[in-house]
Amino acid sequence: MKVLFVCLGNICRSPTAEGVFRHYVEQAGLSDKITIDSAGTSDWHLGKTPDPRTVVAAAQRGYDVSTLRGRQVTAEDFAEFDLILAMDKSNLSNLQAIQPAASKAELALYLPRFGISPDEVPDPYYGGEDGFELVLDMLEHASQVLLDEIKAKM
Repeated sequence: MKVLFVCLGNICRSPTAEGVFRHYVEQAGLSDKITIDSAGTSDWHLGKTPDPRTVVAAAQRGYDVSTLRGRQVTAEDFAEFDLILAMDKSNLSNLQAIQPAASKAELALYLPRFGISPDEVPDPYYGGEDGFELVLDMLEHASQVLLDEIKAKM
């Protein structure tokens, strides 16, 4: 199973989702069965580390996202990944616009795909530190539900 998390710049939400889910997968002993990555729909932060607030908030909960680097979604991702999860409706729309016709990937909004409200993971970039904590809360919940679904299919 290969999972790709996507937000706009790949410096806040999607690297956090990658880091949290990777931690859950490692704790479950499934790192050899599940491939995890993140990307952005924009090219604003290519090669850059996650936002420093993202790194700090994640580290405070035991997740290391400091080694991740921003990248942009490519057409190849739609062939490579089984599940591409967008953090919000705008990025889902961006992904749908570039999704090749022969794509094998399931494309979905992350939270609603697993029956979690609200519909979107809010972008904490322009807010305070509490926004990064809220994102972590949401992504921890969603990561557990995603992992449970994958384990049930194995």
